[in-house]
Amino acid sequence: MAKTITEYVCQSCGHRAPKWLGKCPECEEWNTLAEETVKTTNSNRKTGNGVVDSKSVQPVTSVEALTQNRLITGIGEFDRTLGGGLVEGSLVLIGGDPGIGKSTLLLQSMGEMAKSGAKVLYVSGEESPAQIKLRADRLGALSDNLLVCSEICIEDV
Repeated sequence: MAKTITEYVCQSCGHRAPKWLGKCPECEEWNTLAEETVKTTNSNRKTGNGVVDSKSVQPVTSVEALTQNRLITGIGEFDRTLGGGLVEGSLVLIGGDPGIGKSTLLLQSMGEMAKSGAKVLYVSGEESPAQIKLRADRLGALSDNLLVCSEICIEDV
């Protein structure tokens, strides 16, 4: 049995949404999203969900390697763990139990980067700027290049 996948496309700005919305979140026009059939799949298949186009699949050995610029954090073991530093434009998720030192590690590394001349933004969803300053002072990470803010909504950063 064939299954049709649809998207809703704003007729004003071209924004795509997986479900119908009364107001386009991109251009904020009302009643401009129109249904569009994206793909018909065979739902009898037991493997995969039909999202990956088989033409885009290729052996990893045929992919051209790119040179990545890395930002050195100034903390040797952390840099080694990251494969030689932070890759520009990347996102690194640091996880662990409460109190294990995640914020301390990040503030130390960001302080080192700021002292070396890089502009660094430290955004915390749990600590106020005043709390961050106290920790930075204790760690010797104070710098005019270290910018701080407290925000829990990533879209507002």
